[in-house]
This record gives sequence, C-alpha cells and structure tokens, in this order.
Amino acid sequence: MDDSAQIAVLLAEDDPSQAANVIAILNAASMRVDHAADGGEGLRRAAAGRYDVIILDRMLPTLSGIDIITRLRSAGVGAPVLMLSALGRAEHRVEGLESGVDDYLTKPFEPVELVARVRALWRRAGNQQHGAVLLHGDLECHLKARTAWRQGRHLPLSPKEFELFRYLMEHAGEVVTREMLLRHVWKLSFDPQTNVVDVNVGRLRRKLEEGFDAPVLETVWGTGYRLIAAEPGGA
Repeated sequence: MDDSAQIAVLLAEDDPSQAANVIAILNAASMRVDHAADGGEGLRRAAAGRYDVIILDRMLPTLSGIDIITRLRSAGVGAPVLMLSALGRAEHRVEGLESGVDDYLTKPFEPVELVARVRALWRRAGNQQHGAVLLHGDLECHLKARTAWRQGRHLPLSPKEFELFRYLMEHAGEVVTREMLLRHVWKLSFDPQTNVVDVNVGRLRRKLEEGFDAPVLETVWGTGYRLIAAEPGGA
C-alpha cells in the first residue's frame, strides 16, 4: 500500500469548486482530507487536530492564510504548511515563507505536483509532535508557549493566572466551581478560607476584558465561574 494512506491533511479553502478539486486529488492519492471553509474554522481545526500536513488558501474569509500560519507558529504548532495562492509574484512567495509557511504553490497547479509536495512535506516532518492550542470564541490558550490571546492580542498573564485561564479554557462553556479551582489550579484538597480564588479570577477577568467590547468570564452566583464565547474577529 502507498505510504500516503497514513497522511492526514487539513485543507482551508473557501472556494467550493477549488476545495472539491483538491480533495479529489488527495483522496485519489489515498490521503485523508478534512475541509475548513473559512479562516476561523481553519485555525480551530489546525490548532486542535493532529494533521500531518496543512494546506492553506492565502485569501480566506475571517482570517487569511497568513494570519493562520502566524498564529500557529507563535503557538509552537509545527505541522508543515503548504500555501496555495493565485498570487505568484516573488514578494508574495517570500511573505508566505517568512511568515512560517513551509512551501508555496501557485494556482493553477498540476495534480501530480500537489501530491508530490504534500508527500515531501510529510516525509520532511517525520513523526514530529505538534503543539496544541485551546480555542473558545475569540480566546486562544497556547499550551506549549504558555500564552493567552484575545482577538490576536497577547494578554500578559502571570504563571498562576495562566494556569487558571488554562483550566477555564479546558472547561469552556461549563460552570467551574471554586472547589474545582482550588483542587486543580492551587492543588489544594481543602478550602484555605481565603479569597485567593476570587482575587485571581478578578485579575484574570480584567486582563481578558479590558479594551474589548464583550465580556467573556461570567460569575455564576452561588456556584462558580464560566467562560462564554465572543466570536473571533469581533470588535
């Protein structure tokens, strides 16, 4: 069997006919392809999934291919990326490569060349493990880099604030109790009868929300706290 059967590909392409063409080409080469129709979905899938190769269209709704690769590389996600673009001038290729793209293929392209380039990227990457990013609305938690972002803006968190943010992101949309935070963030099996949780949640809330229009961390009175979603790219 062709070793290409092991290759898992993520394709971010908003043009339906172009996406169908690429998927058909790679499926014919025994590769598995997941498809994202816009930049926001492409970033979420690339960050959360384990793909051997990521193919990005340069011009995408919500987030461009350049935006996606910049965020992935800043998070330590090292999956090899092939960028597809109708922009074939040298400066366009250079911009893509300098942003972290591993290869750049200009449209239109020959099917055999697309397959060859994906295989080459896969072989080059070997069994490299990739970093991970937790995403919820317009929030990003970069686990390997231990950084937090909102709407592409870096949020300067202390080490304890990051651990608190990470735990809330792992349970995004769920109510997290004070006891859960004490146990998992502070590693305490008892209540120290202090306001350490409330103080740190307050500090984290300010950093997540100051300068933004929509709140993302709500207090569920008598129960705990919950991260709610604001849409990526919102004001």
